[in-house]
Amino acid sequence: MRLTRVALTAAATALAPALLLSGPAFAAGTASPSTAAAATQAGYGSDIPVDEMSDDDVRVALARLLADPDSGKRIIKEVDALLDSNDPAQMREWLETGYPLAQAEDDQVALIRILGNPASGKRVTAEINALLDNGTAPEIRQWLETGYRIAQAEDDSVALFRMLGDPHISDAMRAAVIEAIQGTPEEMRYFLEHGQYEVDA
Repeated sequence: MRLTRVALTAAATALAPALLLSGPAFAAGTASPSTAAAATQAGYGSDIPVDEMSDDDVRVALARLLADPDSGKRIIKEVDALLDSNDPAQMREWLETGYPLAQAEDDQVALIRILGNPASGKRVTAEINALLDNGTAPEIRQWLETGYRIAQAEDDSVALFRMLGDPHISDAMRAAVIEAIQGTPEEMRYFLEHGQYEVDA
């Protein structure tokens, strides 16, 4: 029985989240074919090779991508078209060859958007420029999933220490900044974006 798109999306949302890559922000050299394949499979949350998937497995893999809030415009557009066509052969071919290309394009767009953000710090900017100059698609994906958080945390830490160096900083703000520095990267980011404006003078 053919699964509807609504049912597929609901199933994909309920299933385990996509696997994330692990490792350093920058991988030296070009990623191996096995690494690139693992990155692709991680995106749609399955460790089953595409050529061993059933037709419904393929549809669920696509639905997972459609339900993933991190999926970019090209991926969403192409997955929509594939689900409308309901051609398992085309779906398999896209997962094997089209998906990495679509992901690479969406990742390039993501890098350029981050680079264009005036709030991006020196380390984030330097690493993005290096990736745009010489980075492979798997390296860019890995940086977006793991390296960006690390680079952003370093830039945020620098910004917080600059705040501590302000001779006019209040005692309440100083205490709040120190607490933020001791927190997680997400807590530092929140403080810079919102928390500092909630501190009583």
